[in-house]
Amino acid sequence: MRIGVLGTGNMADALAAHWVRAGHEVVIGGRDAHKAERLAARLGGGAKPADMRAAAGSGEVVLAALPFGAGTEVARDLHAALEDKVLIDCSNPVGPGFRLLTEGGPSAARRLAAAAPGARVVKAFNLCHEDVWRMRPPVFDARPLAVPVCGDDESALVRVRELVRDVGCVPVPGGGLERAGLLEATAALFIGLWVGEGADAQAIAPPLAYAAGPSRREHGTAPGLAVRSSAATPPGGR
Repeated sequence: MRIGVLGTGNMADALAAHWVRAGHEVVIGGRDAHKAERLAARLGGGAKPADMRAAAGSGEVVLAALPFGAGTEVARDLHAALEDKVLIDCSNPVGPGFRLLTEGGPSAARRLAAAAPGARVVKAFNLCHEDVWRMRPPVFDARPLAVPVCGDDESALVRVRELVRDVGCVPVPGGGLERAGLLEATAALFIGLWVGEGADAQAIAPPLAYAAGPSRREHGTAPGLAVRSSAATPPGGR
């Protein structure tokens, strides 16, 4: 797969390193040519430096590894080069006090899609610190990291799921792009818990087996009896 990377920062470095190792053709696009050259040289594996426009035009998939706001500006400027590209948004619109900067308006991903209307935008890779993405692979307690992926175009989602697997993670369907805002809000919450409170955000959710409540069998109640009892009780109780 040919991948253009917009940006030369930590997220560009962390994710592109996996994709180079997986054998993809990676072009690093930066406003600063020297930074793009240094990152491409560090990645090796045939990674090439370029300017932003060339990187956007060279890839079947383009990673917008840019801060919130800057990504929209770049996408607007490069919208012609991004036509029909799979455009991955990994940004988090989180401001001082862990505030969601898009509250009451479109998500960062929807703004990116509006700036480059011909692109097929997919939200992914926004819930973890860049050093997690540097892990080879991101596995915790023998369980690979799960990565929610949101988008409206199935062929674009197929490509992004492949890239998630190349990082060593498991892609999880996150719904259409309208749900990207939920991912961004989740990031704001998690960052506030991790950084602001020193809390383990992972501990706030029960295991999947308990997602709908503890099993009735654990309480010694046969499921059939529970259903009959519930059906015999009026909605308001006795």
